[in-house]
Amino acid sequence: GAVAGTVHLHVAGGLRLAAAGNIPPKVQEVVAWVPNGKGMAGLALARGVPIQTCNLQEDNSGAVKPGAKAVNAQAAVAIPVRDASGTIAAVVGVAFAEEREIQGQELQRLEAAASTVAEVR
Repeated sequence: GAVAGTVHLHVAGGLRLAAAGNIPPKVQEVVAWVPNGKGMAGLALARGVPIQTCNLQEDNSGAVKPGAKAVNAQAAVAIPVRDASGTIAAVVGVAFAEEREIQGQELQRLEAAASTVAEVR
């Protein structure tokens, strides 16, 4: 049900964009390298927990960077993915058309799907 998504691999203290779906080219340029702790993906890397927003377009928490507003989406989550040793190997970003909270079983399903990234890395 997602309308857009990214996969960032954890390298050298930050995240390198490895894949993107339905992300505008300009946004891909901006998020090609994400420093630890910056934006939703960088915060997911720094904190080791999913970071989400109910509405990318109206979020003013500081977690959503201005470029993310160019993605035609509302709710979004950045999910840290751990490898077999427990180290964060990647962060998977998923965005949805409608405004809502992503929690409970839905978040668990997304985390399980995202975890496959560590297996193919």
